[in-house]
Amino acid sequence: MTWAAGFALLRRLWWAVPMIGLLAGLLLTRETLADRTATLKAERAAWSAEIAKAEQLRAAAETRFAVQQTTALTTFADRLANREPIILRSTDTVRTYAQTAAGRAACLPADRVLGLDALDAELFASDPPSAGRGEEALHGDADAPAAGR
Repeated sequence: MTWAAGFALLRRLWWAVPMIGLLAGLLLTRETLADRTATLKAERAAWSAEIAKAEQLRAAAETRFAVQQTTALTTFADRLANREPIILRSTDTVRTYAQTAAGRAACLPADRVLGLDALDAELFASDPPSAGRGEEALHGDADAPAAGR
């Protein structure tokens, strides 16, 4: 084939050159698209599993909170029921004392204040110790700098 015959053939089939290029691009894009689609499906499946696990953790936390709240309310009600006789006895003591002549006095003598401290000690005897760090809250030395800030 001569150069002239080649150019004549190219002039007749020039449209085939861009078509071959477009076909090559289509095949390359299809392969890339299939790869990306597979990657996206794998990521979506992984995230779905993570979301499901997070939902399970959230549901477990809500259940745990409900149980803790129920337990706390039950404990509070039990402690309040245990204190009720002490509170009633203390109220009766105050009423009885208020009916006496000494009860009408403006100030309480020291022995009555100690009696009130004994009632408080009895009232709060069953309380668990606080979990705070109250013993470290204040320094014995007033000039000491504040710690932990």
